[in-house]
Amino acid sequence: MKLWATSDLHVTYQDNRHVVEAVVAPDPADWLIVAGDIGEKFADVEWTLTQLSAKFARVVWSPGNHELWTTKDDPNQARGEVRYKQLVELCRGLGVLTPEDPYAVFEGDGGPVTVCPLFLGYDYSFRPPGATDVESALDIARQAGVVCTDEYFLHPDPYPSRDAWCRARVAETEERLAQVSGPTVLINHYPLVRDPTFVLRYPEFALWCGTALTADWHKRFNAVEMVYGHLHIPRTTHYDGVRFDEVSLGYPREWKPRGTTGVKLHDVLREL
Repeated sequence: MKLWATSDLHVTYQDNRHVVEAVVAPDPADWLIVAGDIGEKFADVEWTLTQLSAKFARVVWSPGNHELWTTKDDPNQARGEVRYKQLVELCRGLGVLTPEDPYAVFEGDGGPVTVCPLFLGYDYSFRPPGATDVESALDIARQAGVVCTDEYFLHPDPYPSRDAWCRARVAETEERLAQVSGPTVLINHYPLVRDPTFVLRYPEFALWCGTALTADWHKRFNAVEMVYGHLHIPRTTHYDGVRFDEVSLGYPREWKPRGTTGVKLHDVLREL
């Protein structure tokens, strides 16, 4: 019984759908973490989680930014927090664990460990040099021609801004994590520290990649591993002795040149 992880399946692309269809659980008792960015449309999220929940004993989901987009061609036009809550209910109907559910304890290989899916967002605090506030940081990014599509499709309703929504999520999640005892696996679409963004081809994009408010969470909340996606740079790094694993599949134009032929399930608790 193992704990596996993947993210950024982006099933809008037909090649990625074929990859997801081919996923097989090494053991039917295994668990699978999906760290966000399944797709933009409700139907795509439902299709993917239906596929995966039929193959794994338990699926754990943290939302990415793409699931929270409201695009014109999605029959479901819910926005912001309402959209997120609808996604949570969709997951619950499939037996998939979400950031709104009690944290589950994994007791298989490498356990016991509390598996903590998080939804935190970003607050534009990973700013480029010279930026003193959100607006100046966004101006620098615009001048560089780097603007995340979230600015058009990810609505923070009823919060006044995406950064305000992020701060509310951080405060709420911090209280919950403080009640957890013992080792944890922390799961978030974005890395909890800024360091992984330093290898981005376009450094200005870091603005949309997390929050400085979580910089010490891997130490404070007893993490043995932090699982994330979003950057589409799958790799393993270590910060303060804690392993951080980026587990994204990414777009076909990214994974095909790597010689990838299927979803590479990441063995979360290997060699801990």
